Amino acid sequence: MIQISKRGSLSRGKALIIRAVGLLLGILLCSLITVIVTGQNPTEVFATIFKGSFGSNRKTWIFLQNTAVLLMISLAVTPAFRMRCWNLGAEGQVLAGAMATTACMYLLAGKVSNATAIICMLFSAMVAGAVWAGIPAFFKARFNTNETLFTLMMNYVAMQIVSFFCVKWENPKGSGQMGIINQKTQFGWLPQVGNRYLLVIILAVVLTLFMFFYLNSTKHGFELTVVGESERTARYVGIKVERVIIRTMLLSGLICGLTGFLLVGGINHNVSSEIAGGQGFTAVMVSWLAKFNPIIMVLFSALLIFLGAGAKELATGLGLNQSFGEMLTAILIFFIIGSEFFINYKISFHKKEREVK
Repeated sequence: MIQISKRGSLSRGKALIIRAVGLLLGILLCSLITVIVTGQNPTEVFATIFKGSFGSNRKTWIFLQNTAVLLMISLAVTPAFRMRCWNLGAEGQVLAGAMATTACMYLLAGKVSNATAIICMLFSAMVAGAVWAGIPAFFKARFNTNETLFTLMMNYVAMQIVSFFCVKWENPKGSGQMGIINQKTQFGWLPQVGNRYLLVIILAVVLTLFMFFYLNSTKHGFELTVVGESERTARYVGIKVERVIIRTMLLSGLICGLTGFLLVGGINHNVSSEIAGGQGFTAVMVSWLAKFNPIIMVLFSALLIFLGAGAKELATGLGLNQSFGEMLTAILIFFIIGSEFFINYKISFHKKEREVK
């Protein structure tokens, strides 16, 4: 009676309508839950969600900065995903870059100039991120190991390394946290461009344009696409698959390391095992929903940050705890992902035929 079959090609307009309907249904359900729990007017609920990202000039800048960070991590994993190499280690690669940045800020303080320290921080962060991605890439290329599990486990190793050094370099003593690094001297802090938020946003825009060009207009982008479609075909046309795997994963790690550098040197000025905020995993969803298109990733990154900020504002503004906001965010994400099912598959209903005696 019910048949599920894969769709053929669906126009972008129809796909957009399905996604919009899914998002609208998710918002309506969240509003209904909020009204039942709090008794608030639905109009006030939507106004509160909007206020989470655009309630003030500062909130707007924070929204743009958080969108930029998520976008950069999403761009980092995209080349590997397009190659069908499932790099789930972005969280750990960001942490590796953040830890390398922190080490430079901590160890070089008072020994070199601020400009020299920033250059060392940038170089160290990008190398650390690339190495953290290069380890599973080497074993994938050389021994065909499972990159999904390998990169995932590397996240937890990175978390423990960061936790160790947070205790080793704790400030104040006994806190178990590093606190603000070089708070008095601001040694290693990145210079402000316009304001404290703009630098990250500018770099995210530049990186988006670079990644779009890299994937669609370069030899390397063509090679990783061919490898993703068929490794046999890639080898037949003379592409060195192992080299492409390692090169692409190194690029992913390098961009994640750059993001870690910005998080420590330009945004938080401290480090913890939670500095990436789980965005290494959220980036997987952004890249996948955007079909590995860097330009579309801008929209999905902004949408997820908007929903997250709105849910938090809804929870705090209505006197609820953080878990309520996270629950609403999860419902919205569920509907967004669910809409992809209806884009790729169609459901047909058939009347049950009566048995002929």
